[in-house]
This record gives sequence, structure tokens and C-alpha cells, in this order.
Amino acid sequence: MSFYNMINKLNTGFLVLLAFSMMLVIHPQANAQTITLNTKFVTLSINKRGFITSIKDKSSHKEYCPAGKVSALLSLYKGENYILPVSAAFNTLNKRITLHYPNGSVATVQTDEKGEYVRLKLVSLKPRNGVDNIVWGPYKLTISKTIGDILGVVRDDDFAFGILGLNDNTTGGPPTGGDMSFMYYFIHSPDPLKYPLPPNLKEGQTFTIGGDGINDVAFYSHPEEYYRMNYGNGARLEPAFGSTVCMHSRDRRKEQMIRFPVLPDNLDGKVNSARYQLVPPVNADYIGSSVALLACPDSVGLRTIEQIVLKEGLPHPEIDGQWIKDPKAYRPDIAWHGAHDSLITYAHQLAIKGVQDEGWGEYYPNPQNRWTNRKINFNNAAPMNIPDYGALMKKNGIRYGLHTLCEFLQPDNNSDVAPVPSDSLAIMQRTSITKNLTDQDTVITVADRAYFNEFGGWEGNHTNVLKIGKELIEYNGISESKPYTFLHIKRGLYGTKRGTYKKGTTIVKLQPNCYRGFVPDMNLQKVYADYYGKWLTEGGMDYIDFDGLESCIYQGQGQYSFKQFFRKLFDTYAKNGGDYLRVMGSAVYEGNWHYMSVCNVGGGNNMFNPVLNQWGIEGKDMRYVFESSYLPATFGIVDLHSDWSLYDAENLEAKSIGWNATYMLGLSQHTVENCPEKNNIFKAYRAWENARASNVFTKAVKERLKNLNYKFHLVQNGEKSFVLYPVRETRFPDQQYTIEKNTCRLNNEFDAQPLDCAIRISSTEKDGYADGIRITFQDGTELSIDKKITNGEFIILKDNARYVADKNRKKIAEIPTQGNLSLPHGASSIQVSALHNSNQKVNMELLVSSVGPGIAL
Repeated sequence: MSFYNMINKLNTGFLVLLAFSMMLVIHPQANAQTITLNTKFVTLSINKRGFITSIKDKSSHKEYCPAGKVSALLSLYKGENYILPVSAAFNTLNKRITLHYPNGSVATVQTDEKGEYVRLKLVSLKPRNGVDNIVWGPYKLTISKTIGDILGVVRDDDFAFGILGLNDNTTGGPPTGGDMSFMYYFIHSPDPLKYPLPPNLKEGQTFTIGGDGINDVAFYSHPEEYYRMNYGNGARLEPAFGSTVCMHSRDRRKEQMIRFPVLPDNLDGKVNSARYQLVPPVNADYIGSSVALLACPDSVGLRTIEQIVLKEGLPHPEIDGQWIKDPKAYRPDIAWHGAHDSLITYAHQLAIKGVQDEGWGEYYPNPQNRWTNRKINFNNAAPMNIPDYGALMKKNGIRYGLHTLCEFLQPDNNSDVAPVPSDSLAIMQRTSITKNLTDQDTVITVADRAYFNEFGGWEGNHTNVLKIGKELIEYNGISESKPYTFLHIKRGLYGTKRGTYKKGTTIVKLQPNCYRGFVPDMNLQKVYADYYGKWLTEGGMDYIDFDGLESCIYQGQGQYSFKQFFRKLFDTYAKNGGDYLRVMGSAVYEGNWHYMSVCNVGGGNNMFNPVLNQWGIEGKDMRYVFESSYLPATFGIVDLHSDWSLYDAENLEAKSIGWNATYMLGLSQHTVENCPEKNNIFKAYRAWENARASNVFTKAVKERLKNLNYKFHLVQNGEKSFVLYPVRETRFPDQQYTIEKNTCRLNNEFDAQPLDCAIRISSTEKDGYADGIRITFQDGTELSIDKKITNGEFIILKDNARYVADKNRKKIAEIPTQGNLSLPHGASSIQVSALHNSNQKVNMELLVSSVGPGIAL
């Protein structure tokens, strides 16, 4: 080798070495085998391919990444396929990870260690090469006890791992048509020892929901604890190793054709089948998508989420200085029916500060007639308009609002539908006419069928409405061959004006809502969010119940639509002087999780029965769904009944506190005034609310309150001094009304005490009655009530009070007796029978209550 060549090779080697050393300066860890990211609680390890290989608890050193399973830090998504990274490099100076993909795309991800969490942000993706979505994850975990599918968090007794979107276009779950998940049952036992699976079921098995889908209750059909209802797709059970969580962000600037099924799907093969829907573009892209990864002890999970919310500037509504997601802020509300004379005084007596007014029924928004000419009615006063009554409620410290059908735009009462339809109504399909069309023509031919053959929208209600210009047209079907012609058309629908249109004019099929009305597109949706923000403040209202929240799904933009609607609503509400807006609604999704104070869906015995102390199936399902995503369980709307005992009413409060559940107490002046226990119930209820506000219920006490074998009685004997008494009820239903004695065997676990019992008559015949009843006690004492006791009436024996009561427990006749009646400690019996031979088809129910020793709170 010549000297020249040698020098040349040395220079070349030097240049290579110099370049390599410069690369080390610019990318100090470009060849590192492992990238580590740290939070206060865990270390996340990422390998040189860009996959998370370890999620290790710093304290216990427990590994939460499944053995042999790795998770892409960031996946690309094109069509219906994931594209996974092949290499990763980390720049320690700017904390950025560069990910390379087999399609040639290169992603740059900014990382920030924020103490309680790690923040990840997509800075760039070049070239895009047709990528539609980016996906954070899916991240694989060993955790599986609790699957928080709404929020995207999985939890067990020790630990929680979750992912929180930090901008509106980063939404829960993987990419799907319509970016939503669907309701279905999946098999998952939270405690295999307590709730073992039967041999015919296995973990992770899925089932369509029950019923016919026509009403909410029909959806919920399995009482077993191992049947779990799925609501979202932010987290998913993976029986082979645990679970996955993920979020995604879509390039929404692209028009989409999606095939979207009703919520829930597949109830039957016809009515609720999927529909194709054209989704117009909006100005939202995945560049800038950002998430927070949280991994922490479950005991501080909610607190960690709040820290993320505060640090990242996410919505943080507060009530009386407390974040609405904090269990300390959970409160019941009133669902009011009827005349309003006593509403304010009842609310004050019960210490309830939130009222949803059901008197209007379902309010449909209409910018041209905001209050629909309705008034607040009274029995003994002149009607008031909404703004004046809202001001009165605010003056009395009560949050007041109405029950609304969110964005349901009905043809008979909305100016954006008729007589001049808006150009911003949501659509299903689009095409163009192929011939000039006059106002008299009844034949409309179009360029293509474009799924116009599908009836209705994805809720299958047969509403087929076309829009061309400012005219609405009904049709039923389209020809199968050219010239494609709409069938059975009716022009000028809903009073719109027939028009004349040139060949090539666009014609669309509108997206119907489930009540045969329509919905706004993404542009008009912001107008309605703004409308509600102003409407609420002008009406003096700071509470709203959004029924029909699926109106934020109709646009086909999924969680992004929810976030846009609620962000605009809250911004407008605040700009117009609003402070705290209490939001209730028909559902909670990832998109409205931050904004919802409560979600008291359903009601009655389907949720929780305070009289029989039982969870309904819907209540059980929603409890799991909500609690898994750090939301309060709910009893829905529970109406106060005039025949409730004091213990029945108190049990509603006790169980709601024990389960951290919220609910709406259904009240009307008629029901309350017909309740003879009104004063005692109101006094006790206020004691419970005072105790709740004083935060005297420890975790141990709450666990005790959950026990479905007991009810509880609370006595307040000081400003913050309370005594809690357990109440055991022994119920003997369906005792036959015969001369033969029915023996009811008791076991009083508490000390001997005065007898507290009630016998209720029931009959399958409207006019059925008991012609006298004999009661025989353990010591041989007999009590004969020689009176006609009709269907639904009571015999009440409590302390020294002994009487026949009507269906509402109101005294109608004294029962003359002598001596005291007592319930001994331990085993005893009470016998009930007909006083005379009778052919009446009557049953008797005996209820005996005993009260245990109190504990100071």
C-alpha cells in the first residue's frame, strides 16, 4: 500500500470516527440497548425496536409487563392494519425518541418525566405514506381484576395503569369505524374464589346484550357478578396475560366511509343492523397527539389523575371547592315532578342542593323558541318564567336545571330543520342528480346508489329523508340498476319549499335520530353547544341533564365529537358568567369523562331497591362499568314512595354512602305529603347528608354500610356528632291467609327490645281483603284484629303504637291492646293466620325489624 493510499485511508477512517463522535454528541444514546422512562412509582423500559419490555414497580419490584409480551410505544395504523416500529433511538438532550417503521415512516416522540406520570407527544411523522391513525399502544399489562374500559385504566388491589389523552383528537381505544365501542357482556370474575365460573363459561367470552333493545332495562339481563358489561374500548380484558390499554389519534382531514352499528349492536338481524355512513372531514390531525401514562398504587390512582388534569390544563370542574371526580364531592340530587310550591323547602329540609326539573319532560333545543313558551307551575301561585325561577333557585342556593334531548333537532319544533333546513345537518350519504329537476318533478335520478338502499340510520327507525338545496324529501328505496331512481318520494317534507335544481346538484341523505328527527354536523354542533351555554346562564340554571347523548355519536367522529361539544359548552358557559355547571347525562364515555359530574342513568328496582336491599341487574352492571373508570356507581332515579318506612329511606342514603354511589331522589309534592313518615324521613335524611358533608364515614364504616343484610339508622346529636345503628330486617313474604297458623321463626342477634313489626296484606284481586288477622307470639300472647284490612294495607306494631294503616302507612284505626310486646334476644317465633275461615285469595307479608347497638362516628 502506498503512503498516499495509507494516508487517504487514515483520513477516511478519521472522518468516519469524527462523524461517529459527532453523532454521539447529537444522539448520545442512539445505540443504547434500552431506553428508560421514570415516574415516581415505576420504571418503563423500551428496547431498541421501540417496544416497552418492562413496567416495574420501584417499591415492590413487581413486573407489570407480561412475560414474553412487549408493546409498541407508538403504532401506526393504515386501513385496518397495525404497522409496528422496527428500531428506536433516544436523544438524551431533548428527550426525544425516534421510531422507524417498515413502511418508511419515521416518528419523533417527545418524552417528559413529570413525577406522577410520563407525557408522550407525537412531534412529527415523515413521510406519512398513507397512515390514517397513530395508536399509543396497545400496552399489555398483567393487571386484570378491574377493566376500566371507558377511561382506559386497569386496576387490581395494589396497582393501576392507565392512559389519559391530553388533547381533543387523542381519544380512547383503537381506531374503529365511528371511533366508538359497543355494549356487550364479557365473562370476567373479579374474585374467582368468591364468584367461580361455571364449567360452560370461560374468561373473556363475549355475548350480545339481552332483551329486545327497545328500552334501557332490556339491555341488562345477567345478574351474575361474572357477567360484566362493556361500555368502551380504552381497556380490554386479555385472559391469556391480563389486559391492554390504548388510545389513538386520527387524521380527520380525510373523508371516511364507515359502517356503523347501533348501540348496542346485533340485538336482532334486522332492526338494529349496521349502516354505512359518509363522514365529512374536519380540521383535526394526529400530529401533536399527546398522552399521559400513569402507573401507580391504586390507592392514589384518582389523585394521580387529578395531578395530570391540573398540570396539563385539562377540564377540572369543581363543586364547593372539590373536584367533581373526588368521592367527597358525590351528592344526591332531586328529580322533581309536578307543581313547584314545596320544592325549595323540601330541598332545604333534605340538605340537597341539586334539582333536575322533570316537569317539562324532554326539552328539545330550538334557537327560535328557547323556552318553548312553558312556565314553572304552582298550585297556589302564578306561573313563573324559567329565568325568574332560575334566579329564585340560585338565591336559595339550589343548583337547578332541566332534562334535555341534547342535540335532537325535531322537525316540528326546530328552525334548523323546518321550514328552512340548515346546510349543517349531519348526513349519511351524498351523490348528485343526473337530470334537471323542476319543482313539479316526482322522478329523481342520481349518479350512484351510495348505500341509499339502506333504510333509516344506524338506529333502524325507517326515517329516509333526502336534502337538496333547502328542500327535504322523503323516499323509500332506490332502484337496483341505472338510471338509479329514488322510490316512493314525497317532496316538500315538513313544509319545506319545493325547488328547481340543475343536473349535477348535490343531494344527501340526512342522519336521523332515534325519534325521527335529525342532528347537527360537527359545525352546527358547536353552534348548539354555544346555544346551551348561553341558554343556561340566561335561564339562571347551573345544572343540565343531557339525555340523548348519542347525538354526539351521529356525526361519526366518536369521542372527538363529545370533546368538541363539551369544550365549547363549558367555554361559553364560563364566558357568560357561569361558574360550576353540574352535568348529568345518559352515558359517560372517554370523550365526556372530565365534564360529567354524575351519570344517574336508569332507575327504580332495576338499579337498587332500598326496601328489599337488593341491587338490580342494571345497577350491578353500571356499578362495575363506572367504578372501574373512577366514576361513582349510581342508583339512577329512585322515587320516594309514600309507603316507605323510615329505615327504607335511610337505607338509600346508607348504601349510596357505602358504595360511593350517586342517585336522584324522585320527589313530588303529592307523594311527600301522602307519606306519614315524612317528618322522620326528612330529619334522618338531613342527618345523613350532614354526616356525608362532615366526612365522618371512614373506609371501614363504608364497608359496613355496603352489607346488604343490614339497613342503618343514623342519629345526629351534635354539629359533627353522629351515632350509627345497624338494623336487621327479617321478612316473611307470601304467608297464606288461612285459619291454619303460619309460623315465622326469628333469630334476633341483638338485645331484647320492644317489638317492631308490620304485616301487609296483598291480593291478586283488586278488591281482595283480609277479614281479620290473629297474631300469636312466642310467649303465647295472642292479638286479634277483627277488622277488614284491604289490599295493600298494614298492621303496624311498633313500641306502644298499634294500628291499622292504609297503603301509605297512615293510621286509619287503633288496635286496642294491653301490655308491652317485645322481641327477645335469640330464637323466637311469630304466628300469623286468618281470624275467621275465609275464601279470600290473600297473602300476608310479615316484617320484623331489630336495632343493634350504636357506634359513634
